[in-house]
Amino acid sequence: MMKKILLLAAIALLAFALWPFVRDVGLAEPGALATAYLEQGPAELGTANVVTAIVVSYRGFDTLGEVTVLFTATAGVGGLLARRKGHGKKKAAERGASDASEILKTASRLLSPLLVLFGVYIFLHGHLTPGGGFQGGVVIATAVLIGLLADPEAGLAHGVMHLVEGLSGFAYVALGAAGLWFTGVQEGFLDPRFLPLGELGRLASAGAIPVIYSLVGLKVGAELTGILDAMKEDAE
Repeated sequence: MMKKILLLAAIALLAFALWPFVRDVGLAEPGALATAYLEQGPAELGTANVVTAIVVSYRGFDTLGEVTVLFTATAGVGGLLARRKGHGKKKAAERGASDASEILKTASRLLSPLLVLFGVYIFLHGHLTPGGGFQGGVVIATAVLIGLLADPEAGLAHGVMHLVEGLSGFAYVALGAAGLWFTGVQEGFLDPRFLPLGELGRLASAGAIPVIYSLVGLKVGAELTGILDAMKEDAE
């Protein structure tokens, strides 16, 4: 009974704290900077999705910082789990763990390829529709997670995974430097206009943005897959 009372009190307190934000929700006129992004983004960078223009180009250094944070988190998780290995852990077979169900195995074989394809679609179309490299990479990592749940004994090709992660990160920074070199320092890091902008709304448009988002998607997918694999090995 006391737990229910505390739970209701916590919900009421949370609702009280969030009520001012809910009450004042509304559509406000965009500021000068937001207006400039909305008006100039499609014409300058050829992106139908203005959010992509902001994230990938106008504020490209922020995106570079996010990728760096994710890499640091991945390295930290791997380091922490590596220190715990070999301290009297039992294997799954010794604990009497049962195999995955046939339903999960069949679903994995059907869904994993579709999820990978969907993840690729998300980061390839990030300049046209909502989505991008981070979202696509997470979807790809989800496909790997389903495969690991269906077959816990399955191993990942660590060499390939590390190669994809390293090369995609290097190529991402190289494209950012190429934007500086070919378009001028006044334009900035990750300027995509050193490649043709193409026609607005087409897949082959927005200059280098589809390539940049593809690299981000591959890097994020590889890093999250590395975390999942480290957790699987730690649980064995």
